[in-house]
Amino acid sequence: MNAWEIILGIVIILVSLIIIAVILFQQGHRSGINGAISGGADTFLSKNKARTFDATLARVTKYVAILFFVLALLANVIALRK
Repeated sequence: MNAWEIILGIVIILVSLIIIAVILFQQGHRSGINGAISGGADTFLSKNKARTFDATLARVTKYVAILFFVLALLANVIALRK
């Protein structure tokens, strides 16, 4: 193993831990009869979701997942070149 493979492996591990942490910080979305009874679907706060902490976490999750996917593909390309 050369230095690039070790560095790439460490970065992939760190990114995967970040994905796990970001997903665990997100709130679960309740739906069904309980959400309909409490009016959770049409609240004023749901209209401003783009500015909430959950929306930020969702956006971060997307970007980190894309980064993880690209790093995994890069690791595969490096492994196939050997």
